[in-house]
Amino acid sequence: MNDVRRICVVTGSRADYGLLRPLLAAIRDAPDMQLQVVATGMHLAAEFGCTVQAIEADGFPIDARVDSLLAGDGPAAVAKSVGLGIIGFADALQRLAPGLLLVLGDRFEILAAVQAALFARIPVAHIAGGDLTEGAVDDAIRHSITKMSHLHLVTHAEARARVIQLGEAPQRVFLVGSPGLDNLRQTPLLDREALAAALGFRLRPRNLLVTFHPPTLDSRPPAEQLEELLAALDALGDEVGVIFTQANADAGGRGLQARIEAYVAGHGNSVLFGTLGELYYSAVAAVDAVVGNSSSGLYEVPSLGTATVNIGDRQKGRPRADSVIDCPAEREAILAAIRQAFSLDCRNAVNPYGDGHAVERIMEVLRGCGDFAALTQKRFHDLEVHHGI
Repeated sequence: MNDVRRICVVTGSRADYGLLRPLLAAIRDAPDMQLQVVATGMHLAAEFGCTVQAIEADGFPIDARVDSLLAGDGPAAVAKSVGLGIIGFADALQRLAPGLLLVLGDRFEILAAVQAALFARIPVAHIAGGDLTEGAVDDAIRHSITKMSHLHLVTHAEARARVIQLGEAPQRVFLVGSPGLDNLRQTPLLDREALAAALGFRLRPRNLLVTFHPPTLDSRPPAEQLEELLAALDALGDEVGVIFTQANADAGGRGLQARIEAYVAGHGNSVLFGTLGELYYSAVAAVDAVVGNSSSGLYEVPSLGTATVNIGDRQKGRPRADSVIDCPAEREAILAAIRQAFSLDCRNAVNPYGDGHAVERIMEVLRGCGDFAALTQKRFHDLEVHHGI
């Protein structure tokens, strides 16, 4: 096997793995490619469910484990985690010697991997560049990854224009859609009764799936915003079931997690899961709305015909389906948005992130780009300049 077809995929959380899984399978099964998988970040942490085990259970051997996540909950701990990640990825990439590093998204552990690849002169293919999330530091991380990448696999037309605006050559920017929709299309859904049994949770007449992550650039503390959400959920009463999933490892995430755990302990109509894994899409399809500020509410939920209540500015700037209801992080506004979602028919929502065939397009790009090593040479693509004052 020629090394230039050795493709190393990095995954750092349950969220990006769910998007990457169909692509991992396609690369693994391709006779002209060799898959390498590096697990890092939340995958390796017991407090986040040690989800690396789910990757292995799906039939993907782990070629390297890069421990990077420190136990702290503040900005300094996140910054130190990036530094630790760079050190770990420097060693892993030297040993694995991939022809191409493939990453998705905007997490800080992905930033660490791409920085290590830059100095190792390993070209990078980046999925989902060009998006905007103006309420989180992820926005700057994503654009930084774009500038260190060599192939750009974007999820929608506006993103393609932004990547080119950042100086990337148009012939290296490919509109493919979100691979998460491929995963959704390929995942069988449980009916309501089977889902309740699998969750060990009694579904109520109405139910919500709630994921709230720290909005890391907001001037208002994440804990205060979470309290507004919890107050809105309280106002709905016990007849609404609430399924929480875990906050991520951004600054402030562990504090949010502790508060959600305390809330669930005092509310018999609610339950908390570190990760829903294969049950996630079934849960989305079964509930009346997905509530919070996760990208999944915009990327995947519309394709399941379920409403999204998107709270605050964390996802500000992303394209939205008509099934997405935006509201500020204020209890009355959240409550009104949830009640609106209860009456919204989302079965014909059009998802702006593609048609569920992104993996086919990505594989075509990978096969058509020639020698991976040649990708490391790139020039800044200047837009037309209008001279004068």
